[in-house]
Amino acid sequence: MAVGYLESLQLGFKKYRVFSGRSIRAEYWWWALFGLLGDVVLSVFDMLIGTYNWQNHNGLLSGLFGFGILIPSLAVGTRRLHDIGKSGWWQLMWLGVFLVIPAIVLIVWNIRQGDDGSNRYGPDPRKFIDGVSAPI
Repeated sequence: MAVGYLESLQLGFKKYRVFSGRSIRAEYWWWALFGLLGDVVLSVFDMLIGTYNWQNHNGLLSGLFGFGILIPSLAVGTRRLHDIGKSGWWQLMWLGVFLVIPAIVLIVWNIRQGDDGSNRYGPDPRKFIDGVSAPI
């Protein structure tokens, strides 16, 4: 099942605290694009209104936005890792962003297609939406 941009955002906010189950690649990458675009747009706005801190390279509005989407982002990331049969705790590798290898590993994992059929984290999200069979 293909998930579009708006549908991905709806799923991200609807399941903002759901750390169980699985998410397809499109849901994860559309959410990541939302986070990136929101940060860029709000950082520019912060610069225009004078709430951007040049020493720390962050702004008030972009910082609040990042804080606001932190939990939903972790939830989407956890469900995405569940889709390939990995624990959501692997996201902690993002804390080592100064290390290139963990970032590459997480990007590769998030690019991978999810497991076919059910795995220990739930049914295949490409075939089931809210427990109802969906066309592939």
